[in-house]
Amino acid sequence: MRTLFKRLDGWLFALLLLLAAGAIGYLSTRYAHEADWTANGRTSLSAESRAVLAQLNGPVEIVSYANPQGDLRQAVAGFLQRYQAVKPDLSLRFVDPQLDPAKMRELGITVDGALILHYQNREQRLDELSERSLTNALEKLIRGNDRVVAFVTGDGERRADGQANADLGTFMTQLEGRGMRAVPLNFAQVPAVPEHTDLVVLASPSLALPPGAVQALVGYVQNGGNLLWLTEPSNDDLGLNPLATALGIRVLPGVLVDGSGTALGLHDPRLIALGDYPPQAITRGFTLATLFPQVSALAQVTQGGWAVKSFLRSSAQSWTEFHPIDNNKPSDIRFDATSGELKGPLDFGFALSRLSPSPDKSEQRAVVIGDGDFLSNTFLGNGGNRALGERVFDWLLGDDKLVDLPPRGAPDRLLVISQTELDMVSVSFMIVLPLLLLLIGGLIVWRRRRR
Repeated sequence: MRTLFKRLDGWLFALLLLLAAGAIGYLSTRYAHEADWTANGRTSLSAESRAVLAQLNGPVEIVSYANPQGDLRQAVAGFLQRYQAVKPDLSLRFVDPQLDPAKMRELGITVDGALILHYQNREQRLDELSERSLTNALEKLIRGNDRVVAFVTGDGERRADGQANADLGTFMTQLEGRGMRAVPLNFAQVPAVPEHTDLVVLASPSLALPPGAVQALVGYVQNGGNLLWLTEPSNDDLGLNPLATALGIRVLPGVLVDGSGTALGLHDPRLIALGDYPPQAITRGFTLATLFPQVSALAQVTQGGWAVKSFLRSSAQSWTEFHPIDNNKPSDIRFDATSGELKGPLDFGFALSRLSPSPDKSEQRAVVIGDGDFLSNTFLGNGGNRALGERVFDWLLGDDKLVDLPPRGAPDRLLVISQTELDMVSVSFMIVLPLLLLLIGGLIVWRRRRR
């Protein structure tokens, strides 16, 4: 009888196991679940792409001009499934480019598999199938037309297309992919800022601006134009006092130094590192560390109708250093209140806004930062410098929906180890691990024989 019950238990367990397997198989055909266990979910849509999709209010249609032969259509559909899982009203339609060659020439379709994105009577063409390019195209659809950003040139400013260490070429190339177009503005050739300019950037001039150029900038601000002014430590105002007066701010003399940087491994006190920011729309939710190499402190003098908010501020251990700094011994400096040096915390980034004097816009915005190096080709890759710069430009252009996007980036995919560490890993896998397995196997055999 006992043997019969054991057999029944065994058959019942087998039956329940088969029923469970059948139930799992049935449920798997009705419901789908995906799990991404890679670092930072690298095979899933990034947080930035998800945030961009969340800003699209309405359906998006993507037309793929892919040849039906081959696997290209399947690859396109599989790639877009990740976007459709987040935004169900993103639709995909295929068109055979061979059926109407004349229409393809009219549309400028030259690449098999080219995409055209349609959203709210706007469209973007895409010839490269990658998450970065597609997300950039969706950002452009949100932004609308390309934003014209005019960079003042002719007086030693940082170049928007330059590849020198101090220029902004790398940063602006990335912004152009997001729907901004940089153009030069030389007041020796034009008397005023051209119409349809969305933003003027004065990036760290090294020479005094002609009075006519300064007056053109002042007139642009007084008429409601948006401005980004990147200034640098200098004993000379470069003739820009009228512009500072129009904004109600003052560039303080001296170089801002910070004695707390040694705790972060910064041996040059002129390097200002920030990880905490005053609350403002640009820095809302921003937690990345940023690095500023040469900084001028700023002060608000008058309001002049502006709402002025600081969003960059040094620590309490900082001050404005007036004395020359020896590059060989930069730490040999001391705060000297008798010479007029100011003790921190000190502001070096202001965001200004007011009702626009122009009837075409409701609000005018300006940003003044006491450093331009943080966006240069040399320092752009430090911490959150690029992400902060993108936030500044988005806010100035009025694209508030894009200001809070998560910062771009990808986890490190390279393992960097020294030769000694590599030798240790090799010995561990080739010698130590096999010996350990042999030892464990020997112990198991020995214990069995003792029984």
